Amino acid sequence: MFVRKYVIPVLAVAGLALAVHTVRSENQERPVPAPVAEPAKSPFTNSVAGSGIIEASTENIEIGTHLPGIITKMYVEAGDKVKAGDPLFLIEDRTARAELAVRKTNLEVARQALSRLEQLPRVEDVPPLEARVAQAQTLLDDAKDTLVRWESVTDMRAIVAEDLSRRRFAVQAAETRLVDARAQLDQLKAGAWKPEVDVAKAQVDAAQALVDSTATEIERHTVRAPVDGEILQCNARVGEFAQAGALDTPLILLGNTDTLHVRVDVDENDAWRVRPGAKARASLRGNASLFTDVTFVRIEPYVVPKRSLTGESSERVDTRVLQVLYSFPRAALNAYVGQLVDINIESQ
Repeated sequence: MFVRKYVIPVLAVAGLALAVHTVRSENQERPVPAPVAEPAKSPFTNSVAGSGIIEASTENIEIGTHLPGIITKMYVEAGDKVKAGDPLFLIEDRTARAELAVRKTNLEVARQALSRLEQLPRVEDVPPLEARVAQAQTLLDDAKDTLVRWESVTDMRAIVAEDLSRRRFAVQAAETRLVDARAQLDQLKAGAWKPEVDVAKAQVDAAQALVDSTATEIERHTVRAPVDGEILQCNARVGEFAQAGALDTPLILLGNTDTLHVRVDVDENDAWRVRPGAKARASLRGNASLFTDVTFVRIEPYVVPKRSLTGESSERVDTRVLQVLYSFPRAALNAYVGQLVDINIESQ
């Protein structure tokens, strides 16, 4: 009786009070939490907002290699300053250097052969041939003298006609030997035959071309900086195999950071509001108090799909953006290549 009369009504009233309190508390507006970082404020009356990423003024150059192979030497590391033409790393080149040694030897052989032809005649080769000419001349004179005596005989019965003919043939043979000796002497004194010299020169040129080709091949094993800049990232190590061609992760990332560029993504729906030369301000993501005015560089004339997502829930993967480039001195803002910034561009 007591439970029915007192306890149950009390419990009912308490439950009703709890229900009323719960409903009232749920219907109250909860305070919006303060943002982790204050968003960037536009200094312009009318502006277009966009997200940008800092890059080198030369754009971020992904360094690759002409030839695949094992890296045997690294000349740089991240943060180093380099000049155009400075070596970055070396691909193993022992085979090419051995080939170069062989081809240099072949070049020297070809040069010696050409030099031998160009130095003809040898001084010591001339006297023997001159002596042969003198000997041939003496034999001819003797044969002629003998023939004259045979032909001066008045009584032809005292000589045999066959012997007289033999003396005449001896004179002709002596004349032929003299002509041959003189021709050999003249050929020796004339030096090398021009076509032979030309062939030897062509062989030297061919050997030199092979040496130059191998030297160029060796040079290609050394990867060099294409521009003045700073090593932004170094993903190559001694002993690793460097692949040729485009890579997902570049071996070395290089760019000129004396002046930094900001590549701004402007939604295609707002692209018409951006005009060339418009003023803009860049603020660091996460700290809007760090900002700097940026200088217009150019507008990329081709609207592209957006690739660098900001993580906002309202962002669509299929969004297309107009890319606008601005620049600022590196000392103007404590920022790094690859860092995201918020951009406000003055609009109409």
